[in-house]
Amino acid sequence: MKRFLLALTTFLLAATACQRNYTVIVSLDGNRWDYSDLYGMPFFDSLAAVGVKAAMEPSFPASTFPNHYSMATGCVPDHNGMVQNSFRDPDDGSHYAMKDSSKRFDPKYYLKEPIWITAQKQGVKTGNIYWLGGDVAIQGTYPTYWRNWNEEPHWTFEERVDEAVRLMSLPKKERPRLIMVYFDEPDHTGHVFGPVSAETAQMTHSMDSLMHAFYLRLMKLPHAKRINFILAGDHGMTEISPERFVSWAEALDDAWIEDIAGATPTSIFCKEGYVDTVFNALSQIPHLNVYRHGEMPDSLNYGTSDRTGDIIVAPDLGWQFNFAPSKNQGAHGYAPQETDMLVAFRAVGPDFKKGYEAVPYEEGRIAGFRNIDLYPMLCKLLGIKPAPVDGELDRIKQILK
Repeated sequence: MKRFLLALTTFLLAATACQRNYTVIVSLDGNRWDYSDLYGMPFFDSLAAVGVKAAMEPSFPASTFPNHYSMATGCVPDHNGMVQNSFRDPDDGSHYAMKDSSKRFDPKYYLKEPIWITAQKQGVKTGNIYWLGGDVAIQGTYPTYWRNWNEEPHWTFEERVDEAVRLMSLPKKERPRLIMVYFDEPDHTGHVFGPVSAETAQMTHSMDSLMHAFYLRLMKLPHAKRINFILAGDHGMTEISPERFVSWAEALDDAWIEDIAGATPTSIFCKEGYVDTVFNALSQIPHLNVYRHGEMPDSLNYGTSDRTGDIIVAPDLGWQFNFAPSKNQGAHGYAPQETDMLVAFRAVGPDFKKGYEAVPYEEGRIAGFRNIDLYPMLCKLLGIKPAPVDGELDRIKQILK
């Protein structure tokens, strides 16, 4: 009898897993939480009416690589290895950088397990279209379907949609249950022209139309009623100007510094005996928040990794600390609690509530949840067991049926 019950339980669990729905999650880089209010995004508005609407809080620093890997792993950058878009490698003193392929594709920098590996360990196929880490042999493996960022020709936005629809159209046994797709707008436009500009307004309209067309194509598939469609992103955007700038060179003496890595925040690696000197010098400068390693506020969940410096400098919102002021009019990387850093989130499908706006997860906040909560939510949607993470299902389960 015990063997029969065990076999029946195993069968029922397997049957339940087979009946799980499909999920397509999209990241629109730099899609600030209030762009739909500022500029009008009809498709985003329609999803809010039939699905879930939320402001999502990024992780610190509110930048592209740290947050895409936080969404994928459920762990904050201080734990997942991607402490910045560029950072110092403590093992050999070299610098990881987005555009340095010798570093970007080295698995040693990616410290936690992304959702596609968790899924595939448990027999669930996945697809990855340019989401950070999908083209890296993390734990010696890749998603079931993936595309190398450096492979030519680089896919256009329309081709990325085509590939996602193709993957979701595969025969059932080959079809991935999770597809992750990355689009690098409206981030670029927001950087160049600023978040409040005619150009950024036009780009948000363009991305809104593209997402509408993407969704309509998915809804024409025979299994459309089983597809969850999620629109997320990595960070927001705020206005900057050359007038709000502090120079590294004017604030620091070369004799004090071994190395400097990253910007907003900036990690300073000091020569022996100069940590206090650097800290005291920078602490006197307005609009700079200066911390010793391991002493940053708990709310930032940052500054304990050996990939962050002896001194970490986090400028006030809209301020820059660098070797020269940026020529751009928009920037990010600031504290995730800053309203301009919040991300627009929409979700619709069989596993999500309808016409629901997420309530703030904590008093005094706008965000309904944190981006590290996406990993445990995706695990629940896929019916798989999550790895240990910083994210919490309890914070985000309010949006699920």
